[in-house]
Amino acid sequence: MRRPTIILLLLTAALGLATASCGGGEEPLTIYAGRSQTLIQPLLEQFSKDTGIPIKVRYGDGIDLALGILEEGRNSPADVYLTQDVGALGALQAENRLQPLPSKILEQVPVAFRSPDGLWVGLSGRARVMVYNTDTIDPKTLPPSVLDYTNTQWRGRLGIVPRSDGFPEFVTALRLVKGEEFAKKWLTDLKALSPRTFPNNIAALQAVANGEIDVAFLNHYYLYRFLDERGEGFKARNYFFDNGDIGGVFLVSGAGILDTSKHREAAERFIAYLLEKQSQQYFADQTKEYPMIAGVKGDSKLPPLESLKTPAIDLSNLQDLKGSLELMRQTGILP
Repeated sequence: MRRPTIILLLLTAALGLATASCGGGEEPLTIYAGRSQTLIQPLLEQFSKDTGIPIKVRYGDGIDLALGILEEGRNSPADVYLTQDVGALGALQAENRLQPLPSKILEQVPVAFRSPDGLWVGLSGRARVMVYNTDTIDPKTLPPSVLDYTNTQWRGRLGIVPRSDGFPEFVTALRLVKGEEFAKKWLTDLKALSPRTFPNNIAALQAVANGEIDVAFLNHYYLYRFLDERGEGFKARNYFFDNGDIGGVFLVSGAGILDTSKHREAAERFIAYLLEKQSQQYFADQTKEYPMIAGVKGDSKLPPLESLKTPAIDLSNLQDLKGSLELMRQTGILP
């Protein structure tokens, strides 16, 4: 697929919807997209161009969009929910807000990266990592477990992004594996060390590279985009938890069709399109994530997916998003 030209779209003030019109009077497919508009919009526009299906896209924080769908109830205009937060898909599944996907879509993706009930499917994968500053940290000295980062030696040296890109999912996984009380104590101890909080992962990664903090708990792919742009001299690298530690939980972005969708056929075509080879290659090349289908090569700088020793967690169980957010508020990780 030739890389499409990015077209700047007008956003309606009331709904925050971006529209790609392909002519005619056909009603658009409405997509709630909890992914970066800069990254995902070219691919969505290419779908509209290739299929002739007009789209409206509401961009925003994936968690906020999922909670918004639940609040909208039967009045939600969304046909498809596309997100980088698999826990948010689980939250919608738990409230019976997703329709089953056809087997021809589901069977393209390994069982571990899709809903056992067929209600959502993974589109791209990411590993949780600890990003470290190459001037101040020898990776051989980093703790082998994320649970060790509540040690007092990390006071003021650690960065987190509590509302974005995997941290609430990590907390949900921690609750699932270690229990509620353990997770609460770990978060409380972490908060006591005064970690730097950032509004997004790019800001946290840049702070590590600048030496403002030594480490930050992020998803793997941000680093590789910076390395492409700034070269090997960029002073940050990923530390992969290679021992099955909960800190290295492997997460997926994914999509599902809302139970209120009025455009089921177009919604299925959209999700199927995102699993075609050219779309999967787009994720690998442009977002530096792991592709979900066979026959698509990931970025050469990434360790192969099969080499990652990740904790064995059923991603469909990461559904208690509200519970994790509430625990993060109770412990002060979220304001």
